[in-house]
Amino acid sequence: MLRLEGVFPPIPTPFTADGELALAELQANLSWWTGTGLSGIVVLGSNGEYVALSEREKLEAIRVTRAAVPASQSVIAGTGAESTRETIQLSRAAAALGVDAVLVVTPHYYRSRMDAESLLVHYRAVADATPVPVLLYNVPANTGIDMAPEVVLQLAEHPNVLGIKDSSGNMPAMAEVLRAKPSNFAVFAGSAGFLLPALALGAAGAIVAQANVAPCETVRLYTAWQEGDVAAARTLQLLLLPVNAAITARWGVPGLKAALDHLGHYGGPPRLPLLPLPSAHSARLADLLAAAGLV
Repeated sequence: MLRLEGVFPPIPTPFTADGELALAELQANLSWWTGTGLSGIVVLGSNGEYVALSEREKLEAIRVTRAAVPASQSVIAGTGAESTRETIQLSRAAAALGVDAVLVVTPHYYRSRMDAESLLVHYRAVADATPVPVLLYNVPANTGIDMAPEVVLQLAEHPNVLGIKDSSGNMPAMAEVLRAKPSNFAVFAGSAGFLLPALALGAAGAIVAQANVAPCETVRLYTAWQEGDVAAARTLQLLLLPVNAAITARWGVPGLKAALDHLGHYGGPPRLPLLPLPSAHSARLADLLAAAGLV
């Protein structure tokens, strides 16, 4: 099975002013990201506004991303949907476009019915039918579903379930998974706010928004930990905390896109109903980026 480790940015999907996919800008951003030491790219995650894209647009974004990312770096595509059937269809289509793995968020519209049994049946069916490895995606802030360690560990036994992106911030739960998981099951921190603690517990790396705006610095944090330089890793963790908070919990996708614009790359507008970051917040964001040494 594919082995994944290191730092991956869940990239935003760029749009033009009239709301169409901005594919040339996507290619330009990818040219920058792929030269910064990242292990690969995650396309169509939460930061990619995947819920606002049509199936055609999703496949086009995957196609452009895979074509722009060197074979030495992995491409992971978000393919989660509310039905198992649609998730399998999109996962197979992404595999045909050359992705290395798929990231499957928990179904959540019928939240009260998404108990352990439903999640186990769903993910096993997807893993059985998908020709590339599957990463579980736990993001309760968006879905209202928090996968219990017992469920994750049962799914970790499936030969085509590669790992999990855990954005919950529930460190005791993450620790329980890391304590009891099979050796080939990779746990990725889903937010840079707890990246260093996750690495200390044994996480394989990170799939974090921060890596979009501070890829070199996030890679350096990961590398410092791997090399045993805890002091350097701690310094970077603390330095980048305000930026990470700004582009995640505080201002979300609009903040992330505004940050890319401030850095001289392409963020552009989010897709309605998300609104662009107000100018006052954008100015504050610019100050935070400067304070972290990113501009």
